[in-house]
Amino acid sequence: MLKITLEYIPLRADISFLMIKQTEVTDRSEYLYFFYTHVYTSIFVLLSGFLAILRKDFRLKNFHKNAGKVYIFLTLFFAAPSGVYMGIFANGGILSKTSFVILGCLWWFSTFKAYQLARQKKFKEHKQWMWRSFALTLSAITLRMWKVIIVYLFHPNPMDVYQIIAWLGWIPNLLLIEYLIAKKYI
Repeated sequence: MLKITLEYIPLRADISFLMIKQTEVTDRSEYLYFFYTHVYTSIFVLLSGFLAILRKDFRLKNFHKNAGKVYIFLTLFFAAPSGVYMGIFANGGILSKTSFVILGCLWWFSTFKAYQLARQKKFKEHKQWMWRSFALTLSAITLRMWKVIIVYLFHPNPMDVYQIIAWLGWIPNLLLIEYLIAKKYI
């Protein structure tokens, strides 16, 4: 994910994913703002989420709490809202757009719910909602893994792949977390 993020330094509108988004880049002056906000903050959301989960491996005071604050702040104010905006203009038609908008809304909501529960000192529920949130965060990785698998095995039309991975990127993640919560592993 870091490698993908670094492709967009320096700021340019004619590289990588943006090459297939030129209509939005040229017709919507705000699109690049939302795109770069999403790309640049999401890498830190992934990192802070991993660090918060690994908190038991660190002996620094308040490490989990501080990593969580970074995760929550960046997700609620930057990464999720910009993701919802980008979802409105996703490739792959209404199926992909619907998936990415739902993903962004669920990501925002689950993170906000986790924040509320932490503030109420309901840490068991907080942990469950943070796992839901992080499962949705990980869609950035699982979406790309599914893309490789589907293209390698089936060689479908690129827009068909996009419509499929738009849903596969996050639904299995969320189902797995719900299963783990139901089985009391989380």
